[in-house]
Amino acid sequence: MSSTDTQQIIVPEKGLEKAFSYLTSMLVPGESLLKVAIQRRLFALTQRRIIASATSGRFIGMSRGLLGGFTPVDVRWQDLKNMQIKAGIFGSTLYISALEQPDLATEGKVVRYQLNGLRKDEAQEIYKIGQEHEQSWREKRRLRELEELRAKSGGFGNFGNHSPAVEPDKESSAVERLKKAKKLLEEGLISDSEYETTKAKIINEL
Repeated sequence: MSSTDTQQIIVPEKGLEKAFSYLTSMLVPGESLLKVAIQRRLFALTQRRIIASATSGRFIGMSRGLLGGFTPVDVRWQDLKNMQIKAGIFGSTLYISALEQPDLATEGKVVRYQLNGLRKDEAQEIYKIGQEHEQSWREKRRLRELEELRAKSGGFGNFGNHSPAVEPDKESSAVERLKKAKKLLEEGLISDSEYETTKAKIINEL
């Protein structure tokens, strides 16, 4: 994914200069603003206008407060759990789910955001960027989960977790069950989703 320098992002509409100035002020050194989506005026008749943006490090949504200032929605790409888009007749809506957990967490509290009435082509570009990061970080979480599983099977417990070790007999039983489930998957007797469900259940029992 190529980064776009913030100086190359042109304010697309008169009256949004302050919003863009605030948006760019949120960027940290080395972070680039890639795409911006503006809410169509039709959807801002009863509320403050919304801006959505994708940077090299996160998603930033922003709306102007009733008493001035701006209210940001800030989601780092590594915390993104899911991004969806729905195109309507007059605009597109972005739906975002994010994990409120440390990097590479697989479970935890999920927060959801909805940004309505964005210009379709602009929202689609942000969605594409979000999908790239979502898939990339999903794979990283999967690898982290495998590492934790290997640590458990070796009797070392979770990395960085000071909870009591799993009982050897229980741990050995779980490893055997996982091996059997893996063999069933390789032989085509169960589907990928059935294997993942079984694996998650076994791990949760430890």
